[in-house]
Amino acid sequence: MKKIVIVLLLFVAVAQAQETKQIPQITVTGEGKLKVIPDEALITLAVENIGKEALEVKKKNDAQIDKVLKVIKRFGIAPADFQTQQVSLYKNYDEASKKQSYVAHQTLTIHLKNLSQYDALLLEVMEAGINSIQGIEFKASQLKVYESQVRKNAMVAAKQKAMDFVSELPGQKVGKALVVTDSSFTQFPRAVFSEMKTYAMTADGIEVPEETLAIGSLEISVSVTVTFALE
Repeated sequence: MKKIVIVLLLFVAVAQAQETKQIPQITVTGEGKLKVIPDEALITLAVENIGKEALEVKKKNDAQIDKVLKVIKRFGIAPADFQTQQVSLYKNYDEASKKQSYVAHQTLTIHLKNLSQYDALLLEVMEAGINSIQGIEFKASQLKVYESQVRKNAMVAAKQKAMDFVSELPGQKVGKALVVTDSSFTQFPRAVFSEMKTYAMTADGIEVPEETLAIGSLEISVSVTVTFALE
């Protein structure tokens, strides 16, 4: 019995020694960044009407939305690329005037894949009945490809940084990656505007439309922290 206990104690001691054995390692951070010119936009539009009768404002809203949808289809935008996001009809009571009214509201989004249509499309949907443009978010059709490349660049940078440090340590080299922690983001530019259509006067006295779209660029940034074993 004593021999068995001694053997078990030795086994536990060896196991604990193996668990506490430190693996030589190095932890570094690598970064990858890329700026991309967007080629698509996600546009959020809204129609809103206020009136004394619920049915009246709903009919008015529906008629304007119908015109807007016809404009969108005329631009050749696929049905899968535009969608109703929110529909509401509610009673609004004004404490000051002691009067009540009804508000009909509807929003829809358009995934515009051809930015050359931007100005013409927005002008026509506004004329068709859109009350406000609630947001425009620019996107890149090949975003996943770009993000993949940036992640690879970040890993290459981390590996190179580790090798630079270890090159000053005689008899050691960078081994396998033990832990990888990702921290990445993509910053999308948004359009800011006050008017849909403005004009500039040329030297010859001719009015020409001003540019209303400043796309900018979206930035893909990846920061990866990697712990490498040292061999």
